[in-house]
Amino acid sequence: MRHALVAALCSLSLLLPNVGQAQDGPLRIEITDGVIEPLPFAVPDFIATSPAASQYAEQLARVVSQDLVGSGLFREVSKEAYISQYTDFNTPVKFPDWRAINAQALITGEVTLSGNQLTVRFRGYDVFAGKQLDGAGLQLTGTTDGWRRIAHKVADAIYSQITGEGKYFDSRVVFVSESGPKNNRQKRLAVMDYDGENVQYLTNSSSIVLAPRFSPSGDRVLYTSYESGFPQIHVLDIGRVQQRVLSAGNGAMSFAPRFAPDGRRVVYSQSEGGNTDLYSLDIASGATQRLTTSPSIETAPSYSPDGSQIVFESDRSGTPQIYIMSANGGAAKRISSGKGRYGTPVWSPRGDLVAFTKQNAGRFHIGVMRTDGSEERLLTASFLDEGPTWSPNGRVIMFTRETQGPTGRALLYSVDISGRNLKPVRTPAGGSDPAWSPLQE
Repeated sequence: MRHALVAALCSLSLLLPNVGQAQDGPLRIEITDGVIEPLPFAVPDFIATSPAASQYAEQLARVVSQDLVGSGLFREVSKEAYISQYTDFNTPVKFPDWRAINAQALITGEVTLSGNQLTVRFRGYDVFAGKQLDGAGLQLTGTTDGWRRIAHKVADAIYSQITGEGKYFDSRVVFVSESGPKNNRQKRLAVMDYDGENVQYLTNSSSIVLAPRFSPSGDRVLYTSYESGFPQIHVLDIGRVQQRVLSAGNGAMSFAPRFAPDGRRVVYSQSEGGNTDLYSLDIASGATQRLTTSPSIETAPSYSPDGSQIVFESDRSGTPQIYIMSANGGAAKRISSGKGRYGTPVWSPRGDLVAFTKQNAGRFHIGVMRTDGSEERLLTASFLDEGPTWSPNGRVIMFTRETQGPTGRALLYSVDISGRNLKPVRTPAGGSDPAWSPLQE
């Protein structure tokens, strides 16, 4: 039986890997033009080896299911439809019972608790082939405080094996948490799991903070702070919640920072004498290099994954557009060519696409294009969408959406690069300027 998920991607064959299967091949989601039909799967509550472990067994299975369903590529079969009763991790799977309810994938697990240490064994199965999925049978350990991370790792293993895509559930997002009325908005940095859980506040609300960005190792965050009264770049160690000013000490305004892929340099905007240019900073030595010299505003720089190029926003042509140049500066090539104003470009982790914000005809959009500017595709449209950030696997984009009106507020949303599965990301209050972390180790 052919197991296929057919996604309406409107000629996105170049944006996504060609993921499919032969009729007798392994279970694999197939992404082609057509109508979406998420792959049905079953995930019974994990088996607890002791009464103390039972509280985690059900929770682990629920988070695994939420991750897969939340991707938009999977659909969970209701437990009310189950024929087999799953009571022992080592009992052979009765595949006919799961085929009968059209579960194409089955995920089983066992949870052992020793003190505050959790051990989770799990397996994924191709139901119609009647066999275990390659790479989807593992043992994971962690503390009870980190049980959600274990669940994300289980879901990542299943997702990656079936879709052929990279993992992204075991990741975090740093963002600006916003509270208070629109005319007196309080902003502070916060970090959370990708799904909005485990929120940790990193700064207080005594000064304006903007544009946080993770380091490649995920242990530091760059951001712009107005603590001194004008914008300066700060770097914060998340584990110790310690911060320091990173800007060059010449009193100039600096903002929109981003780490290089090697984590040793930072590219940013610096404004002096009414002109804004791009600079790079060597973190260890403090040495700076000016990268642009145009009499215009250059901002929102982002490195290519190999660190050799920078994509950025510039109004040198009269309106904000997107350009690419060498990471060492020099001549820049404009890649945006459609109607409207373009900004906040971000290079995909895969290296093939650039995400951006576009304003045209009174609407804001999040879009993607090839790095040569071809195949532009708008994924969203609203009163105000801006500031895209990529998931670690380059499959999902998170961004800020501001609602209209005097009580409007900023919220976080995510969307698949096909333009499907648009949904809000849960935060304790309003949120803006999200930045996705690399996959956690």
